[in-house]
Amino acid sequence: MSDHIPREKLRRTVLTVAGLNFGYFWVEVVVALSIASVALLADSVDFLEDTAVNLLIFLALGWPLARRALAGKVMAGIILVPAVAAAWAAFAKAGDPSPPDVLSLVLTAGGAVVVNGVCAWLLSGIRHHGGSMTTAAFVTARNDIIVNLAIIGMGVLTWLTDSGWPDIVLGVIIVVVNVSAAKEVWEVATEERLAAKALAGEDVEDD
Repeated sequence: MSDHIPREKLRRTVLTVAGLNFGYFWVEVVVALSIASVALLADSVDFLEDTAVNLLIFLALGWPLARRALAGKVMAGIILVPAVAAAWAAFAKAGDPSPPDVLSLVLTAGGAVVVNGVCAWLLSGIRHHGGSMTTAAFVTARNDIIVNLAIIGMGVLTWLTDSGWPDIVLGVIIVVVNVSAAKEVWEVATEERLAAKALAGEDVEDD
């Protein structure tokens, strides 16, 4: 079996993933705002971020190595957007840590597991064929599944404690997860930039 994947298949895959993320963003943001959940709000912003990342990949797959590396670094910055949103929401709710509705939270997070699982499965087949861009998409989808499962666990803890603090704490954890993903994507993009410089015959030095 050839390792080569046609560019059109790559573009079709990331466009499908972008559509799935954009659709579920609206589901999560509506529920998050209605039940005042910090973690779910951060996750809804994450779906929007994933939409942007995959749309950027769709537009940039035809670019040369050096420009792809630059796009990867831009996406590393985009990944930090949900982290900022989660940090702000956690800070705001700390003054009034009322618990979110557990059933709505768990059901919505369960739906997110399904959507992100499908996205990760689709992206797993192309993650080594688009450089840092497809790596960025796969890393975020993979991490999102972990976050969704954590939200479900947090829902159970919220039910047991009748407190909003588990929701706040998970919001902070989401910040850490997104920072880690951004770091990983940045490192891959840096490797591509060095490879591009080497191909161009330039001196290769770590930035």
